[in-house]
Order: sequence, then structure tokens, then C-alpha cells
Amino acid sequence: MRVWIDVTNSPHVVFFRPIVRLLAEQGHDVTITAREFAQTLELLEDTRLEHTVVGPPHGGSTRVGKVRAMTARLRALRRFAQGRRFDVALSHASHELPLVARSLGIPSSYAFDYEFARAQHALGCRAATRVVVPDAIPQDRLDRLGARARKVVRYPGLKEEYYLHDFEPDRNVLDALGIDRSRILVVMRTPPDVSLYHRHGNPLWTDVLERLDRDPSVHAVVLARTSEQRDGLRLAGLPSLIVPRRAVDGLSLVALADLVVSAGGTMNREAVALGTPVYTTFAGRLGAVDERLVREGSLRRLVGADELVVARKASGGARSTRQPETLLDRLLQARPG
Repeated sequence: MRVWIDVTNSPHVVFFRPIVRLLAEQGHDVTITAREFAQTLELLEDTRLEHTVVGPPHGGSTRVGKVRAMTARLRALRRFAQGRRFDVALSHASHELPLVARSLGIPSSYAFDYEFARAQHALGCRAATRVVVPDAIPQDRLDRLGARARKVVRYPGLKEEYYLHDFEPDRNVLDALGIDRSRILVVMRTPPDVSLYHRHGNPLWTDVLERLDRDPSVHAVVLARTSEQRDGLRLAGLPSLIVPRRAVDGLSLVALADLVVSAGGTMNREAVALGTPVYTTFAGRLGAVDERLVREGSLRRLVGADELVVARKASGGARSTRQPETLLDRLLQARPG
């Protein structure tokens, strides 16, 4: 079977890594296309996943830029896929892939776990053969995106639990970044926007950043999404913070950290899966997955920087029992028959 996977953002690399391995072990031919955005290409290189960059980079923060980039990438993906005779196409929140796959008659699965990126998901859900989501997302929210129950396939738990099922952290990442092991390690993730470091975008996240920088007992690593965010953080002159210049082993950092504070979603759920205390400063509406985690107490929503409890993590960590084969089975339900 010829399988086409499109990777357009950093979290998709770790999501598909065990999927690609399983497909290869089963004798399938896997082709990966990718888009230049955030640390996607660096992570693909670090994980030795062979890939082809197709189309322009991310279109930036403006609507016009996004539409132009999407239009150009749709054409490029179609040219790439024509004549390759793919049997199925798989993506996680790459809405462009199911659009191209449908135009070429290729069955496709479109996975996601945050339902309020409506413009993006409405395209992917309507074009895809199957929509693969966590069981926490209620059907009425999917209906609004064009994902009727007949095409929805659900999986239990978090997607992060599947790709972290056999994960072992690498402590060498601490030395590589120059982290002082006598201090409390906090890992932060910047907000999910394409913008410079600024107070009006997510002021709570900025307040937390400045509070941690003033705390001599803390060593904080800030993982920026874009080069613009990285440059802005460096120019801000916060001496107690470490801002890596390129992609690092973020999973090991999260597993070894005493605390995670993230304005996004994936790193929060990775922390939950790995047993690291985590706060969210996400400024938008929480999706059903994170709503459930908040109710269960495994994810804490931060209202003010003074509410942040900075302390050593209890020894030991979580270990997922979710098998990636289950997730692969859901994705491959796009195939006819």
C-alpha cells in the first residue's frame, strides 16, 4: 500500500513518527511531504524521517498571506501527488492534504484534537473521507465543521499518549542546554500565534515569563514556535531564561521538568501524559480535550502569574499504555472496504 502523509507543524512530527514506523514494519511504502513552519523541518531531520518539502512556507499572521500560501501549496501538492498512485492520505490538521486528495480521488483521513480552529477544520472535515478525533469532542461541535457522525472515527484518551507509549527521556538534553540541575526546571511554550514578543498578544504568558526570570531558584527553558518569537525573546534581555536557537528534544525536557507552562495545547497534553505538573495560559477558548483535563485536575488553568506554584516535581512519572497501533487503525479506516 502506498501511504501519503503531510506534515505541516512541529507537533505532527512526533504524532506520525510511530505511525510511520508501524507502516514500514508492515511493508507499506510511506511518502512524507512537509511545509516549512516553526521547527517542523528541523524535527523531521532530527528524527531521520525522509521527507520532501512541498510548496511555500507558512503564510504568516495575515488572512491574505495565509490564503495566498494555501493556494500555492494546494497547486504544488497536487503536482507532487499526480501519478504517484497513493492508496491513502493521512494528516493531522493539514487541511490542504484532504483537499488535494479528494481532487485526485485518494481516500484520506483528517485528524485533529482542537475543534475551534473552525476555518481550517471546516475545509479538512468536508474534504476528508474520515475524520479522526479524540472521544472527548462532542458530535455537535463536529457537525458545525461538516464532520457528520457517519464519517467520524474516535479514539480514547489523548493523541499524546499514543506516541509517548514507550518514551524514555534523554537526560543529555539538560547538559546540552546548560541547565543548572540544582534549580527548579520550568519549560515554557510560546503562544500559538505568528508574532513578535509583545505584551498585548498574551499578557498573562508574558507576566509568567517575567516572574520566572526574577526567581533565582528557577531555570526556565522557553521553546519558541517561530524565529520571530525567538528573536524577540532574545532582544527582551531576560537573563535567567534559556531560548534554544533551534529545535531541541522537547519531549525529554517536558518529562524531566518540574513544571510546564504553555500557551498552546500539545505540550500541555504531553506534560499530562508524562506526569509533569502543567499550567495553561491559552488565551482562546479551551477545546473539549483540555476542558476534560481541567475537570480531572491534570491541567490547571492559570488566571494570574501570582497563582503559579513553582516547586520540585515528585519523583516518578507517568507511562502511557496506549498503543499506537490503535491510532493507526483509526487513520486507515479511510480506505474503502
